[in-house]
Amino acid sequence: MTSVHTSAQEQAARSIARPGWAQARSGFPESAERPIVWSMLSRALSVPLILGLVFFLPAVIAAQPGSGVRDTAYWLQLVLTCYAGARLATMILSTRRRLLQGVFWMFVYIAMGVAPFAQVVIGQTPTPMVGPRQDLITATAMVLVGCAAFDLGALLASRRPLRRRTPSTRSPGQGPAVAHPLRLRLLVLLAFAASAFYVMKLGGPSVFFSSRQEINETVAASGVVSEGSNVGSAFVKGFGQVPALLALLFYTRRLATSYRARRTPSTAVVWVALVALNLVVNNPVSNARYWFLTVLMAFVFTAFPSSAAIYRVVLATGVVGALVVFPYADKFRYDDEAQRPAQSASVFEPLVTKDYDQMVMFANTISWVDTRGHTYGRQLSGSALFFVPRAVWSGKPEDTGVRVGQWMGLRMTNLSAPLWTEFWVDFGASGVIGGLALIGYAVARTDRRYALAVTRAGPGPGSVLAVAAPLIAGYTFILLRGPLLQAAGKLAIAALCLLLISTFKEQRAARRR
Repeated sequence: MTSVHTSAQEQAARSIARPGWAQARSGFPESAERPIVWSMLSRALSVPLILGLVFFLPAVIAAQPGSGVRDTAYWLQLVLTCYAGARLATMILSTRRRLLQGVFWMFVYIAMGVAPFAQVVIGQTPTPMVGPRQDLITATAMVLVGCAAFDLGALLASRRPLRRRTPSTRSPGQGPAVAHPLRLRLLVLLAFAASAFYVMKLGGPSVFFSSRQEINETVAASGVVSEGSNVGSAFVKGFGQVPALLALLFYTRRLATSYRARRTPSTAVVWVALVALNLVVNNPVSNARYWFLTVLMAFVFTAFPSSAAIYRVVLATGVVGALVVFPYADKFRYDDEAQRPAQSASVFEPLVTKDYDQMVMFANTISWVDTRGHTYGRQLSGSALFFVPRAVWSGKPEDTGVRVGQWMGLRMTNLSAPLWTEFWVDFGASGVIGGLALIGYAVARTDRRYALAVTRAGPGPGSVLAVAAPLIAGYTFILLRGPLLQAAGKLAIAALCLLLISTFKEQRAARRR
């Protein structure tokens, strides 16, 4: 009896000394740690968070001075903002980390909710709306319907159980994807070689700390860009940046989750070298803000794979950063000649004059489609076959945002084409509903598998999904903002790198701590 009592005391002491120890040993995610404490914390945060996202911020925007009309577009936009705010609050307060779904709703709340609502109230838009007001009403309604379809797909995914095999019943080759140690080292060599070529092709590291405009001008003068095609420059830039980021993420996960890796000097040396490499090719000075946001978010979620607090802080502070910091973080961007200067005294003026043109571009895309009809898959096929040069495919579709901008008569055609517009151009309302429902289903399934991958009972430090999911989460902003043709290149390179280093065989050494 004494020994049994002592054993129970020791186990309780371990659980207190290391919160979540018993749950982790049993395979439960870290979000189950200290449920009583988090329950009290969630109750304290839920009321102000829901009131702030769903009621307070929309009410403050509605009270802003402006010439906006309180018509159907106004009320639909208000409903969309409140709906997205409620869903974002649900993601933040949930005891389960829904990484991809949380990022999706953060984008929708900011770029398709708050910013367009401010534009409707103030009566100004970042780019001109060339069509009738009815097209803006249709665009807002379709975004709202698409969000509902996304939720429906996620709900269906939650009703389907995940297939889980125990190690004793798992056949060879049926385990979760992990990074093969030798192939991971080859990825590191590829990262240094490709990034070195990229740096030397552009004239040395100093160029990467000048400006984004100088980077693009140097790429244009380097000879990798052919007339009418950007495939060459996309591959040089993609391979110069993506393998370096992926290698850093894998080594970061090893250091964050493996005690053995932290005691290995060679792992730390390689990690430091990869950090220095990424500071050159993926720094915020010479890269687009959306790409640096991808790098930052992927690194944070990889470095803190099982931290529910980090997940909630990122989603909560992301809203503030997008509204306050992001519009002013464009010191190294081009001057937007196509944007009209706002004359409003509202504190929400940056949402009118800067980056958030997604809703108005959806309305302009609807007007464009009305003049030429739907393309029935042609536009999406151009994004899927992005790697085919225009010299080979003379009729290759251009970016949706570029095509709409040219039709509008704008000189600056670097315009957004949110995912809703890509589905609308090809298949109309049915494409938006079906496409968003499929994405919601896939995203929810990925979130559930990611939650298992980052537990101590998961596939270990070499888990591919534990690295791929944070990368996709960060890249979600680029995919949702669009155009897809521009976003497809780096995503395909990342998928190729992950495929080359992945193995589905049991790697006992990779699972050691």
